[in-house]
Amino acid sequence: MSRRVVITGLGLVTPLGIGVDETWTALCKGQSGISEITRFDASGFDTRIAGEVKNFLSKDFLSKKEAKRTQLFIAYAVAASRMALEDSGLTIDKTNENRVGVLTGCGLGGLHLLEQTTVVLQEKGPQRVTPFFIPMIIGNMAPGMISIYLGAKGPNSSIATACASGTHAVGDAFRIIKRGEADAMITGGVESVITPTCIAGFNAMKALSTRNDAPERASRPFDRDRDGFVIGEGCGILVLETLDSALERGARIYAEICGYGMSGDGFHMAAPAPEGEGAARCMAAALSDAQMTGDEIDYINAHGTSTQLNDVYETKAIKSVFKEKASSIAISSTKSMTGHLLGGAGGIETVFTALTISDGIIPPTINLDHPDEECDLDYVPNKARKMDVKSAMTNSFGFGGTNATLILKKYLN
Repeated sequence: MSRRVVITGLGLVTPLGIGVDETWTALCKGQSGISEITRFDASGFDTRIAGEVKNFLSKDFLSKKEAKRTQLFIAYAVAASRMALEDSGLTIDKTNENRVGVLTGCGLGGLHLLEQTTVVLQEKGPQRVTPFFIPMIIGNMAPGMISIYLGAKGPNSSIATACASGTHAVGDAFRIIKRGEADAMITGGVESVITPTCIAGFNAMKALSTRNDAPERASRPFDRDRDGFVIGEGCGILVLETLDSALERGARIYAEICGYGMSGDGFHMAAPAPEGEGAARCMAAALSDAQMTGDEIDYINAHGTSTQLNDVYETKAIKSVFKEKASSIAISSTKSMTGHLLGGAGGIETVFTALTISDGIIPPTINLDHPDEECDLDYVPNKARKMDVKSAMTNSFGFGGTNATLILKKYLN
C-alpha cells in the first residue's frame, strides 16, 4: 500500500516566539532570536549566547501538577503538538485513536535534570534522587506525553540521530502512513539543552560562535566571517495524514510530502564527508524517492549551521546534485535567526518549508554580509523573498555522519 501524505497542522515553540504566527512573522522579517544566556551564569564560558525560548509557561499547556515536574523539552513537545492538532482540525477519539501515532526526534533529552541530579547524588546521596529522574530525562518521553495528552494510541517512537533527529522523525512518520500502518502521525523534533555541560562540551570542540558582544549577528551561515553555530531550543510539530482523509475533512493542506532520503557518511564522528559526498547522496535519494529531477526544486531550506566545514560542503553537495540548476535555486538557512536546535532543528525547519510553500515567502539568511568565496549560490541574503514555490527540499545533517532530506511540494489536484 502506498498513499499520498499531506501536512494539515503545524505547531511551533522557538526562540522567535510561541506559536506559528509569531515565529513565522519574525522569521520573514529577518529578526534574530539569539541573545545572552539567562538559564545559568555563563560568565566563565567562551560562549555566552544562545537562542532561548522566551515567555514560555509549561502550565499553559500541561496540568499544574505535571508542569512542575516536567522537563522543558517535554513541555515544548506537548505544547507544539497541541497547537498542531488544533490547527489541523483533526479529532482523535475512540473511532481513530489506534490509527493516529506519534514520532518525534530528540538529540539529548533531559540534560538539565541529569546535571542537577548528579549534583544531588554527590552532595546529598542516592536517597535524595527524585523518582521522576529516569522518566523525565529519556527522549521518548516527548512522544509518550504527547500520546497521553492527545489520546493518540497508534505507532509511538522516538529517534535520536543528533542534528538529523527531527527530519528523520518526519520522514519515518511519512513512511508509516504510506505503508498503511497509521492514517495520521504527529511528528517533528524537539530539544532543550542550553545547559553548562552542553555549552562547555561544544566550546571544547571549538564549534560554537563566541561573538558574545553581538548575539543577534552571531549566527551567519555562508558568511566569510562565521565562527561557529549558536545553540537554540524549541520544538516544531506537524500533523501528517493521508490525502484522502484531509480531503474528506475539508482540511487545509499546507503541502504534500513526496520524498525522503537518508545516508551515512562513514567518515568522521563530527566532520562532514569531504566535498559533502554523503549529503549529496542523501539529497539524490530524496529526489529518487519523490520520482523527481533536480530541475523541479525551487527552494532548499539548508542545514546551514554557520560552521566552516558544513556551509562549504553543503554548497558543494548542492552543486554536485543539481549541476547547472544549483545557481538558480533559492536557498536559505533559517538557523541564522533561530540558532541550531540540534535534534529539534528538522522539526521547525520542516514547518518553515511547509509555510514557504503555503505562503509563497522564502525566509532570508540574515547576517550574510560578506559571502564566503566558496559559498557562491543564492542564499536569499538578509531580506525575505516573495516567490511561488512549487517544490522544496529541507536538509539536516548530524554528528556521526547521519543525513536526512525531505522534499515537500504544493498540493495540486
